[in-house]
Parts: sequence; structure tokens; C-alpha cells
Amino acid sequence: MENKKAAVQKMGFLSLILFGINAVIGSGIFLLPSAGMKMFGPASILVLVFDAVLAFLIAMCFAECASYFKQTGGAYVYAKEAFGNFVGYEVGFVTWAIRIIAEATMYVAFATALGSVFPSLATSMAKDIIVTVLFIGLGLLNIAGVRLTTLISNVVTVGKLVPIFLVIICGLFFIKPTHFDPFFVQKLATTPNFAAAAITLFYIFTGFEGVVITAGDMKNVKKNLPKALLISLGTVVATYVLIMVVSIGVLGGNLAHSTAPLKDVFTVIAGNFGGNLVSFGTLLSIGGLCVASSFVTPRSGVALAENKMMPQVLAKKNRREAPYVAIVVSSAISLIIAFSGSFTALAQISAVSRFAQFIPTIIAVMVFRRTKKDTEHSFSMPFGPVIPVLALAVSAWLLWHVDVKSLIWGLGALLVAVPFYFFTGNHKKA
Repeated sequence: MENKKAAVQKMGFLSLILFGINAVIGSGIFLLPSAGMKMFGPASILVLVFDAVLAFLIAMCFAECASYFKQTGGAYVYAKEAFGNFVGYEVGFVTWAIRIIAEATMYVAFATALGSVFPSLATSMAKDIIVTVLFIGLGLLNIAGVRLTTLISNVVTVGKLVPIFLVIICGLFFIKPTHFDPFFVQKLATTPNFAAAAITLFYIFTGFEGVVITAGDMKNVKKNLPKALLISLGTVVATYVLIMVVSIGVLGGNLAHSTAPLKDVFTVIAGNFGGNLVSFGTLLSIGGLCVASSFVTPRSGVALAENKMMPQVLAKKNRREAPYVAIVVSSAISLIIAFSGSFTALAQISAVSRFAQFIPTIIAVMVFRRTKKDTEHSFSMPFGPVIPVLALAVSAWLLWHVDVKSLIWGLGALLVAVPFYFFTGNHKKA
């Protein structure tokens, strides 16, 4: 009877596809089309396709690694098993750092979107004030034990999809083909510009890593996972490309200077009312993501503390079961990061930080094929070592072209983790 119940609770094929789409489509698509246009012109559409291919290659590596383990945990589990306790600790630590950076990015995204609605709030000082109010307000809500994530999850899903589909469906009728000429702008069509655009726009594909690590909760994982990955990522890519095509086709060169591309597109189509409607949907979506992140991020630190990977004080809770120490620490660090730059700059830093999880996982695939070749697992990638080697090579190429500041911000947590590794006594563990 228990087995039947467990089987019923497993995630089916359609649910897995929807879960994948929802996990990937986030705040970035509302604001980043302008960054792509500014960096690489109309050919930024090809950059999106490039990023999609890389995301799928890395996701396949996560899928195979996940199939070797019953427990969840993702990159931390794979790195620890493949390379030992130190590398595992580094990846586990950086997982929390990634969430902190992502939270800072989303808060700045909200401030940026709000500034596009109210121009008087578009200044650097206003951005910092809005971000500070968000951190303090949501931090106090969490410390008070107010949980809004269940309601917010449903609101966000609707809030982020409605404006996207409105812009796509209506925008297709307002495209001007001349806005794509020339497709390759000579002064922009350089390798460094392509790499910069690719690492920045890669931010909008992050989230797929959360899909594959839930392999243990899926029905018929070997059959369903690769197909669901293809369909969900394919749907996301089609949505992103259509948004990019519509944004370029409607706004042309003006897209490069837009702070809220979807709003500006719909303003051209339906006037101020249309622009305000999309703005409301954008704020609802990004604001909801901020609320959800403010709840999840501190608890990533709590998980580390409970596993003795961070000082135990982080796990302290108040009488409402809120991890108040982790909330304060997460918020303070994230606020400092939020003050450091614009949404586009933070999106690039957030994308860079993910590779601290991605690269160990890609290499772990090749390690497990040797060390666990007799272990039963539910999914194996085709073409032997081709996919992980290609994923590793492309990832290394992208990081090679990232500026030093973004590398330090994005991967600096790996260095910060070293003293904590010894301070918490993890170096004594087998």
C-alpha cells in the first residue's frame, strides 16, 4: 500500500515539464533583452540559442549525476562523493552564496522595474533606498514568522506569464523587419561582446539545476527526464527568442536604451494603459520572487549549520521558529552586494557564481562513470564523454572572457569558504 502511495506522489511527465518551465522563467526576461541588444545587436537572438544549448548540456550532466544517488542535495553531494570533503564543502558553501547573490539581483531588478514606472525613482540613490526597504521589510516579516511563500508561488506564476504572453501575442503584429537590419552590427559583432552577452543572458536560464536534482521524485526517470528537459527548455527557449524578436522588432535600436523592455514594447502597442498593465505584472512577478527568495535564502544557511558546515549560531530560531540569525546575516550580505551595481552587472555576477556548482558536477559525471560503473543508475547521457567535455569546454571559454571584477564577486565565496572549512572542523571528517 505504501509503495502505491509513493508511486502516486511521484512527479509525472507533464508535471515535470511545467515544473521545469516555472523553475527557469524568472525575473531576468523582463529586463535583460535590452542588455543583449546593447552588447550584440539583433544577433543577440543567436546568443540566446547558444546559452540554451549550454544550459541543456549542463542539465544533462546534473541528470546523470542525480541518477546515482537516492538523496537530494545536488552539486554538493556530487562534488563530495567525486572529489572528497573539501571540494564538497566548497560547493555546499557556495550554494548559499549563490542564493544570496541571486536575492540581491532580484531586489535590484524590482527597484529597476519600479524606476521604469516612476521615473523619479530611477536614480541610484532611490534604487538603494528601495532595496534597503525591501530587505528590512521582508527580513522583519520572516523574523516574525510570517510565511507567504505558498500564496506568493501561485501569484508569481500567473504574474510572470501573463505579461510575457501579452507582449509576444500582440507584439508579433507590430514587428518592423527593418529593425533587424543589419543583423550583425559590425562594431558589436566581436568575440568579447558575444561572450559578455552570453554570460549575462545566461542568467535567464539559471534554475534548471533545481529540476534535475529532484530525479528521485520523478516517475520513470530514465525515460521522462531527458524528454522533459528537452521540452521544458525548448519551450523556455522559444518564449525567450520570441520575446527578443518582438522587443527588437517593435523597438529597434531604442531597445538598447530601455530599462523595462516589455513595458516599452507594450506601450508602443497599446499606449500608456498597456505599458502600465505590463509594468504591474512585472512588479507582481519580481516582487513575488523577492518574497519567496527572502524565505528560502536564510534557510540555505540553516541547512549548512545543521550539517555542521557553518557555525551553529546560524541555526538559532526564535519562538516563532524563524531562523533570525541566518535571516540577518543573509540580508546584510545580500544588501551589500545589491549596493554594488546595476541589475545587468549583478545578473552577470549571479550567472558566473553558478559555475562553481556547474563545473564540479560536469567533471563528476566522468568520475562516476569510472568509480560507479557497476552501480545501477536510472539515466545515462548518450555519446559517451562528448556532452560533459563539450559542456566543460564551453563553460571554461565563457569564464575566460568574464571581467575580473565579476569573477571575484561571482566565485569569491570559494575563497571565503576556506577558513570556515577549518573553523568548523570539517577538515577532520573522513
